[in-house]
Formats: sequence, C-alpha cells, structure tokens
Amino acid sequence: MSPGIHLLHKPIGPTSFSVVQACRAEALAGGGRRPRLCHGGTLDPFASGLLLILAGPATRLFDHLHAIPKIYQATVRWGIETDNGDPGGQIISQADASGLSPTQLQQALQPFIGWHEQTPHPTSAKRICGERAYLKAHRGEIVVMPPSRVYLHEASWLSHDLPRQSSLRLVVRGGYYVRALARDLGRALGCGAHLSQLHRQASGPWTDPGPGQRFPIQGRALLPWMAWRELTAIELDDLRRGNPVVPGLINPADWPLPPAFFAANLPIRGYYQDRLIFLLRADGSCLRPLTNFSGGL
Repeated sequence: MSPGIHLLHKPIGPTSFSVVQACRAEALAGGGRRPRLCHGGTLDPFASGLLLILAGPATRLFDHLHAIPKIYQATVRWGIETDNGDPGGQIISQADASGLSPTQLQQALQPFIGWHEQTPHPTSAKRICGERAYLKAHRGEIVVMPPSRVYLHEASWLSHDLPRQSSLRLVVRGGYYVRALARDLGRALGCGAHLSQLHRQASGPWTDPGPGQRFPIQGRALLPWMAWRELTAIELDDLRRGNPVVPGLINPADWPLPPAFFAANLPIRGYYQDRLIFLLRADGSCLRPLTNFSGGL
C-alpha cells in the first residue's frame, strides 16, 4: 500500500486489526517489504463502515484524527442491557420498555450533548496500563475502567420502532464510545439498552467507500481541516535542522470543520512540491517543526 491514508469499508464480522492484517498480507503477497500499517480508529466486529488504514509515515498522523467529527448511524435496542453493550454480549438486565415515547427519548438524549464523562465497557479498545482493555477482560481479569472526557457534537433520532428499537445519528469527536451511550441512555430511562447495529458513515471529509472499494488519500487531501503553508527549499532545510521559520502566508483549511465543533491548537500543514513534509506548530512569531515526514506524503 502506498504511503498515506486509505479509505476502506469494514464489513460486519472481522475485527479492525484483522483488516489491517489482511492489508499487510496483501502487500507481502505482492512481493513488497513488510509495510508499516495501522488503522485510524477501531470499529467493533459487529459494526461496519469506514475504516481508515494508515500506511508508512502516515501512521504518525493517528493522533491528529481525534480532532475531527465522526458520523455514526446506530440502532439502539431497548429493554435489554448486555455486558459489553452489543448484540453478542451476555444479557445482564431486562426491563419493560413499553412506556417509551419519542418525546421521552428526545429529552433523555439532551444531557449527553457536548462534553461529559463517559465510562467505556471493559471490552472496549481503550488502553489500561498499556494494554487493550478487551484483552484483559477476555482473560477473565477484573477491569476497572476510568471515565473519559468525550464530546458529542450532534445527536438526533432518525426513526422509532417502539418499544423495540430506535435509530440514531451521531456526530462525535474521536474517542467516543457509542456502546456506552446506548447503555447510559437505557439506564437513564430505567429500561436498559444496548446497540444492535452500528455503522460509521464518515470521518471528517471522508465517507464510507462501500464494500470492496478502497481509495488512497495523499498530498493536499491529507488532514484538510488544518490550515496549510507552502515551504521553500531553504525553509525545508531549516526545519529539518530543527530551526523555526517565519509564519509567512498561511492558507485556510481546505475542509472546514462543522460550525461550533470543538477543535483547538490544530497544527499547520507544511507542503513542498505538493507533498506533506511537515506538521508545524505556531510559537509566537514563528513556526516550529512538530512532525517530519521525511520524503513526504
């Protein structure tokens, strides 16, 4: 796989890591060297949709993908809470959901908009002491999950089939656990709930390409929600030596974030000959190198 970000569709069933392994095996079968790959955010096995595969130096972009909006469509099953929050989990409680109404559901959703503390399930991909929580849980260890500060930008009910289930559209920041939202909604309403379906429709400007499709993202199309600057050869040499450069002409983002979406202190993309070479940080009256992508992306 060429260096950059690749848009793939993950079907229901495989893990996100197994998709990365399949991409690596495909590259090796083609006679290439073992590629450096990672995904840009876990999708659970029961979930489907857009999966970002980061290849080569683009693996260093991973942390910058948290600042962008991710769009999900989720189906919440009422009346049943499972231990892992998805349809494959063990039922831990059941309650009557016959009293639910669209008005109740709308009111229950409002407190979760914006920033709040969220406790993921022990079977989440969150790291605990350097290890994925689900690995500890699957070994039978007792996993105590600390709460995380998460951001829900938008949430709206799309349809209801009460008292059985409801369909929900969410716009969230990276690190959000939709399974935890379904659990917390069920508890707030007193009937219990879990996710029966989850589909990631988009991450930032990139949408799910659909089954069997793959699209590479390189050059100016990378991180388009950040401002950018064209670099000269002299500035490139200065930055490679760790020296700052003057701000110069900084161009606005190619893809603006949604209005009022939280994003602070975003880096500035530094380009040379249409290749992303540096991420830069503003420091007073200069720009300093943050990340060097060597040959560029």
